[in-house]
Amino acid sequence: MTSAMTTREPATLLRRGLALEYATLAWNVVGVFVVATAALVARSVALAGFALDSGVEIFASVIVVRELNGTADGGRERRAVRRIGTAFFALAASITVQAVSVLVTSSRPRHSPLGIAWTAITAAVMFALAAGKAATGKALGNRVLQTEGRVTLIDGYLAAAVLTGLGLNAAAGWWWADPLAGFVIVFYGIREGRAAWSTDE
Repeated sequence: MTSAMTTREPATLLRRGLALEYATLAWNVVGVFVVATAALVARSVALAGFALDSGVEIFASVIVVRELNGTADGGRERRAVRRIGTAFFALAASITVQAVSVLVTSSRPRHSPLGIAWTAITAAVMFALAAGKAATGKALGNRVLQTEGRVTLIDGYLAAAVLTGLGLNAAAGWWWADPLAGFVIVFYGIREGRAAWSTDE
């Protein structure tokens, strides 16, 4: 009986990991369009950055789905983790340019009720998905799933940071809170990019 349960457990965990990744993919595919639309309407750097972050999350989820569906080896795992890290560096560079430009030109974003609503819901969803990925990845001993779980956790933190910036702009007229929220994304992007590239050879 114990042997049968042991045999079934990895398969159950793999299905759970795939379900979490598919849920993340579905949410972020929708989110890219919702947030990009809100960013264009409000001229918000923070929302534009969050849309790009959702794109990175889609990329990371696709990598993990491929890993969970295939036979992973150490080399493939390292390459997958580093591709996620490279995407984070690209995200950080893009948002830095946008945020600096907004601060230099004093371009004031508009209020974004859609952005506020979506980032509030997204924060809760991402925290729940991240917890599931962390537990499943640890149980499987799958480093790629664990790394992508951190990406999802960061997505939740970033949603909260963007929500704060949007809220301050809407409630107090602090327009500069929007690009500053973008710099939060830059900080986490660089940190996670470095962590991914410091993976053992």
